Amino acid sequence: MTKETTVFDVFEQCVLAVQGGDLIESVSAKDKEFHFQNWFQKRLQSLAIHFEGSGRNTYPDFCLVEYAEGYEIKGLAWPGREKDYDSNSQVPTGHHNGRQIFYVFGRYPADLSDYPDKGNGHKQYPVVDIVVCHGDFLNADHNYVHKNKSVKGFGTYGDIMIRDRKMYVAPTPFALTEGTTGLMTLILPESIGSDSRFQEVGRLTRMEAETLVIGYTFDLRTNELCAERVPNPKAGTQHRFIAYRLTGQTNKQVSMSGSPVLPDENNQADED
Repeated sequence: MTKETTVFDVFEQCVLAVQGGDLIESVSAKDKEFHFQNWFQKRLQSLAIHFEGSGRNTYPDFCLVEYAEGYEIKGLAWPGREKDYDSNSQVPTGHHNGRQIFYVFGRYPADLSDYPDKGNGHKQYPVVDIVVCHGDFLNADHNYVHKNKSVKGFGTYGDIMIRDRKMYVAPTPFALTEGTTGLMTLILPESIGSDSRFQEVGRLTRMEAETLVIGYTFDLRTNELCAERVPNPKAGTQHRFIAYRLTGQTNKQVSMSGSPVLPDENNQADED
């Protein structure tokens, strides 16, 4: 394991696990969160990497102890929603609370009817594909601090509080790129450098937008949400990344998707 980062070793363990037939096991029939997270946890344990315990309200899911790094896990059913994903209460970022953040996107079969039930709703099924990417590939802003606020005085009697609980909808790396479906790919900023076990399979560039959203207003009478935008002083700045695979994997090239990726409003379901 290199002194700078654990991500090359962690990604290698993910590849070896998929190739070795290590299956995801659901905790229960209703488990939609921890099945892939548990699968990934075993990869960290196989490397004897110490981490702080994960939970439903922690970010990232795994905070490493000896390294200033963290891993955020996103399990996605496939085929299914793959253009974007919900990031509850935390905007994607490459750095958080002094840690470098890596995102692990793993897809598994959406239809589990062909996979036998092991009892009590437990099923075992394979990982379809994986992208491990640095958080900067999703969002390179390190300054925004998420906070939930509230407004009091709503309602007929003025005694109802409105909570502003944000949900962020971000594009997945499967939608941002071509050449990652069905494969296992690592995407890192070019500044991190390479590893002798890996081959380069693509150069990827993301460009900063012309404007930045710095606020929003919501009209309770019309249910209209309006964004407040300002010019981005770094508009057009390019952030460069490199796609890698192990030398024993396919060298199929990875490139940026040709069409812009925008969140699908139809997938933005209200939370209870």
